[in-house]
Amino acid sequence: MVIPSSKIVFMGTADFAVAILEALWKNKFNVVAVFTKTDSRAGRGYSLQESAVKKFAQERNIPLFQPEKLDEKATEEIKKLQPDLIIVADYGKIIPSAVLKIPPHGVINIHPSLLPKFRGSSPIQNALLFGETETGTTIMLLDKGMDTGVILAQEKIIIQPEKTFSELSLRLAQLSSQLLLKTIPLWLAGEINPQKQDDTQASLCQMIKKEDGRIDWSQNAVEIFNRYRAFEKWPGVFTFWSDKNQTKRINLKKISLDKPQNGKRLKVGEVFWEEEKLKVQAGFGAIILKEVQMENKTATNYKSFVNGYKNFVGSVLK
Repeated sequence: MVIPSSKIVFMGTADFAVAILEALWKNKFNVVAVFTKTDSRAGRGYSLQESAVKKFAQERNIPLFQPEKLDEKATEEIKKLQPDLIIVADYGKIIPSAVLKIPPHGVINIHPSLLPKFRGSSPIQNALLFGETETGTTIMLLDKGMDTGVILAQEKIIIQPEKTFSELSLRLAQLSSQLLLKTIPLWLAGEINPQKQDDTQASLCQMIKKEDGRIDWSQNAVEIFNRYRAFEKWPGVFTFWSDKNQTKRINLKKISLDKPQNGKRLKVGEVFWEEEKLKVQAGFGAIILKEVQMENKTATNYKSFVNGYKNFVGSVLK
C-alpha cells in the first residue's frame, strides 16, 4: 500500500475513534493534528475525564485541539494546518459548512452502519435494539445533512445473537479501520466513484435517554435481551423491586436469554428458580439473571444477591 504524505486532521472522541486514529498512526499516515471534545465531568466524584482520543494523541505527541465549538476561531486554526483531508469518527460535534470547505479532498466520516440505514448518533445501539442480524460500516463524504453524504466505501458483517454493544463496537472499529486504510489512498488518487445514498431507504437512529434503560417485563424476552445488548455500556438496563414497602432500583449488569418455555404460568416480572438459575418471567419467555446490583451497592452474582435478599425470589419486578 502506498502511504500518502497528504496532511490529515483527525476529529474523534471515544473508544471507537481511538481504534481509527491508532490505525492511521501505526500505518504512518500524516496526521498533523487531532481535534477532540473538551474534558467532561463524570463518575461518582464528578471529576474531569479526558477523552480516549486525547490520551492517545498526547502519548504520541500529536498536536491536540479541544475547542468548545467549531466556531470561527477553531475554523481558522484548521485553515492554518492546511489539511488535504479531514477524517471524522465518533467526534460528537456537528461539522459546520465552513470547515467542510477547507480540505481539498473533503471531510470523510466513518459511520458504523450500512447507510442510509440508521443515520444519526447511535447506529450500533440501534442495530442491536431492533434485533438486526447484519450491520456494517460506511466511509462517506460529509455534507450539510445528517449522514446524507455520498458513499466512498461500505462493508457488512453478521451480528452474532449474543454480542453486546462493547463487543460489536470493537468489531466495527476494527472493520472500519481496515476499510479506511484501503479507501484513503484510492480517494486521494481519484480512483473512487462516490455513490449517492438512496434516501427512500433511509432510517434515523432512536435518540437514547437514560430512562430508556428501564425494562418493560411485558415485552418478550428477546426484546428485553436486545435492550440489554444495546444499552450494556450506557445507560444500562434496570428494573424496580418492592422490598418491605420500599421500592428499590436493581441494575441488571449481566443477563442472558432463556430457552423457549412451554406453558409456564407465572406473573409478568416474577422472579423464580429453575434448573439452578435465577430467572424473570417476561411477556413471552424468560430472562436469566447472572449479575445484579442494588442501586448504590456493589454488583454481585445472582447467588450472592439472593443470599442477601431472601425474599427476592417470588417477588414481581416492575
